[in-house]
Amino acid sequence: MTTFNDRQKAEEAKFAIDQELRFKAVARRNKLLGLWAADKLGKTGAQADEYARSVVLSDFEEPGDEDVFRKIRADFDAAGIEQSDHQIRREMEALLVRAHAEVRSGA
Repeated sequence: MTTFNDRQKAEEAKFAIDQELRFKAVARRNKLLGLWAADKLGKTGAQADEYARSVVLSDFEEPGDEDVFRKIRADFDAAGIEQSDHQIRREMEALLVRAHAEVRSGA
């Protein structure tokens, strides 16, 4: 019975670690996405950093990525930035891959 309990505890610990890494990767992706969008919006320096923080915070509105996408889409539309939904989503996906790699490597 102890072997089963040990295995169960190990699986629970792995699940917790995986969830933490996913959270960190998504947060990093959102920051990178915010910096990417800030560049498109013509923001630099502290303004770009502040905008990136606002993108990270927008992810707490609801589960999933739609809240982040809507923020970027709305900000681009308000500024007259020409980016298709597909381009924004593609950038989100590419940055998530990059963020996962950075989190795994400890960067």
